[in-house]
Amino acid sequence: MTSSPQTSRAGAQKTPRKRTRLLYERRISLYSLVVALPGILVSGILIWTQPWLTQSKVALLVVEAIAWWLLAMALHEQTVRPLQTLANVVAALREEDYSFRARGAATDDALGELSLEVNALADLLADQRIRAIEAVALLRRVVEEIDAPLFTFDPDHVLRLVNPAGERLLQQPAVRLLGRTADEIGLAHCITAANESLVAVPANSTTARWLIRQSTFREKGVPHTLVVLSDVSRALREEERSAWQRLIRVLGHELNNSLAPIKSIAGSLTAQLAASGLEPEQRRDFERGLEIIETRSASLNRFLQAYRQLAQMPPPAMKRVDLLPIVERVVFLETRFAVTLAPGPKVALSVDPDQIEQMLINLVRNAVEAVMEQGPARDSLGQAPAEAVSKPHVTLGWKVEGEQVILIIDDNGPGLLNPSNAFVPFYTTKPAGSGIGLALSRQIAEAHGGTIELSNVNGRKGCQVRVKLPRD
Repeated sequence: MTSSPQTSRAGAQKTPRKRTRLLYERRISLYSLVVALPGILVSGILIWTQPWLTQSKVALLVVEAIAWWLLAMALHEQTVRPLQTLANVVAALREEDYSFRARGAATDDALGELSLEVNALADLLADQRIRAIEAVALLRRVVEEIDAPLFTFDPDHVLRLVNPAGERLLQQPAVRLLGRTADEIGLAHCITAANESLVAVPANSTTARWLIRQSTFREKGVPHTLVVLSDVSRALREEERSAWQRLIRVLGHELNNSLAPIKSIAGSLTAQLAASGLEPEQRRDFERGLEIIETRSASLNRFLQAYRQLAQMPPPAMKRVDLLPIVERVVFLETRFAVTLAPGPKVALSVDPDQIEQMLINLVRNAVEAVMEQGPARDSLGQAPAEAVSKPHVTLGWKVEGEQVILIIDDNGPGLLNPSNAFVPFYTTKPAGSGIGLALSRQIAEAHGGTIELSNVNGRKGCQVRVKLPRD
């Protein structure tokens, strides 16, 4: 196909012609030579017309040409070299090297003023760089010291920044987290969740609740997402505990007002039965009924007193004590089952020893009752396995990790049927249980600045309780 003339002209208009141009240095040299050329020619003519020897005339002309060339090179040097120096300074500034400065800076000439301005720009950029480095260092320190987990993701949801609190939450170092997607590290639901909503981290956690805050910012023009998590689990539990404590006080007051007269009337009626003139068989029926009423009233009163103890637990009286005597007493007090005491390091804690002992008694009692109710272990075919595997056991031990002491209670019972309700007051799976042991234990642990974690042991039956307490 042939193109039309209009198309050819349009293409020619779009393609600019290249113009050849001498370099700046060569132009300066050429101009200096051209400026001095008339004088050189006049002086050459005058020298040639003089009645001197030809050798003398040639020698003078050569000297004059050399002088002419040296002066041109000096002019070239004085003009080009300062500009090259300024170009080197500007190039260093572009590379963020602010140590170079232009020489010959003075206010009495144009080139000196240009050097002054370039040096002032270098000083300004150097000061701004120092301020930026200090601001970044401060921001990095704040991010590292902040106790809330913090994450930043790029538009592809790839993790670009994580602070130490985020590493502790995900239980992985930053070198293994950075560069991975939110879905790979289990935080995809944190990006899609609404701002200031409650999420679980990890996603399958039944106890941890985190308030999520999201915001966006730009880094080098690319939008990023900032995710900050605040642990509100303890605050929610405090509100929950406060609610059921008020409920316990109200119910306890009302039921006590009713139980006291019921028990008193039942006792009075029992005393009057002897003089009632009833037949012996009828009297025995009445006595049996009144005895049941009195007994159940007393049992219900004891039941309420236990819950009132949970609702009115005093704050811990801290003192410095060794951990070993406390765990030894707890193991000695359990007489129904032989609890194994696993040796641990010698450590001292600032705790209320009575409350910590009561907490451990409750936890060990739960483990013992779990293995005793289970009976001998059997496999899927109903056959009893080896004795070493099936023998019930409960182990109490401890270890030190950093500034925390971790108490560990292991058992090979049936495990937790419903872990999400384990710490709910009044909830129990035991026929004679009250449902306050674990709730009271967690209340004691949190009053000491610690936590309690319950989990089923993977790979075998059983439950593990981990109580984390600060050493100081």
